[in-house]
Amino acid sequence: MQKRYPVVHFEMPYRKRERLMKFYSNVFGWKMARFGEEMGFYVTASTTETSKDGMVKKPGNINGGFYPRRRGVKDEGPSVVIAVDDIGEAMRKIRKAGGKLLGKPVEIPGIGMYVSFRDTEGNRSSLLEPGRR
Repeated sequence: MQKRYPVVHFEMPYRKRERLMKFYSNVFGWKMARFGEEMGFYVTASTTETSKDGMVKKPGNINGGFYPRRRGVKDEGPSVVIAVDDIGEAMRKIRKAGGKLLGKPVEIPGIGMYVSFRDTEGNRSSLLEPGRR
């Protein structure tokens, strides 16, 4: 039986960062954190209780993040991040199955290696190989 890889994170674009943060914290009680230019003005959303190392405590729960919406990107929208054991192997499988990688893997400090892809239907998702602790 093939191993199943879990969805561990969600991502969505935003237009106005402060408005976004206020909305999700007021409506859902999420803890929002903003980052600067060095992290692409990313905003993290802590939707559930996490351990000291930032991992969710309750299986099945996930946290997320928001990135600035980009002009001219027509199909930018919500996506999911899938945790894999070996990002290189997962990238090879994506190519072989007809998917398209959207760049090269980048290291997210303290988190792991990350790369986005499009599936055969044009949906954008991402891979994350968590850092070894």
